[in-house]
Amino acid sequence: MIGRLNHVAIVVADLAAAASTYRDVLGAQVSAPADLPEHGVTTVFVVLPNTKIELLAPLGANSPIARFLQANPSGGMHHVCYEVADILAARDRLKAAGARVLGDGEPKTGAHGKPVLFLHPKDFCGTLVELEQA
Repeated sequence: MIGRLNHVAIVVADLAAAASTYRDVLGAQVSAPADLPEHGVTTVFVVLPNTKIELLAPLGANSPIARFLQANPSGGMHHVCYEVADILAARDRLKAAGARVLGDGEPKTGAHGKPVLFLHPKDFCGTLVELEQA
């Protein structure tokens, strides 16, 4: 059901500094920051030959990743994102298998303009999983 790894997301305390590290120290191609108010984050993508790294910073005081940064002031790995061909079929299959879909279970538009869902980390070896329709 899952396809390729789309990205690994890392929460950072300072988005500009993190983007600079990937661009200037590691020599990676780094996108411009993009605010995603629906998700409460500002995101930057680091483009790699085989996948992407998503750098996430809180957008506003009510950002869902603000608590993550309070618990992990230096930041850290937040989630992995896998591609699926049909996000609604994937959701229905996962729910039938007992997996918990976060939120109301309806896809939201993600950073790439495609439908996304998040799955409870307790159902996936302690890792928050994002599914993105390819």
